[in-house]
Amino acid sequence: MTISGRKFWLWRAVDQEGIVLEEILQSKRDKRAAKRLLKALIKRFGLPKRTVTDKLRSYGAARREIVSGLEHRSHKGLNNRAENSHLPFRKRERCIQDFRSPGGLQRFVTCQSAARNRFSIPARRRSANATRYHRMEAFDAWKEAASI
Repeated sequence: MTISGRKFWLWRAVDQEGIVLEEILQSKRDKRAAKRLLKALIKRFGLPKRTVTDKLRSYGAARREIVSGLEHRSHKGLNNRAENSHLPFRKRERCIQDFRSPGGLQRFVTCQSAARNRFSIPARRRSANATRYHRMEAFDAWKEAASI
């Protein structure tokens, strides 16, 4: 993404259900940025069994420095869940058109992902009744958060 002529990278972590765990906006796509994301994930959610990433070599370098015993898979197509989680964000971003600052983008990403996590239906709960109850729970939580 380009903000005020500077390029930024959005680092996202997604679990196996497609729920966004963490997003960090970085000006670089290097080992230091990958370490920052991995540390934030481990601090918040604990140590995962394995990580699946794209073929960027910074992920492997960061993993070796922080947790050398962690299984790391990096293959074309394995990270489709993470790539597909970008689609709703990109759709919203196009509506907004432009961000003035990296902080504004980081706030937007955090709020948008939290709302998407609340309203998206996990793959394990796809029946009509489960979908209906999930939506009702989400709208109740939304009303409570908005003080309606």
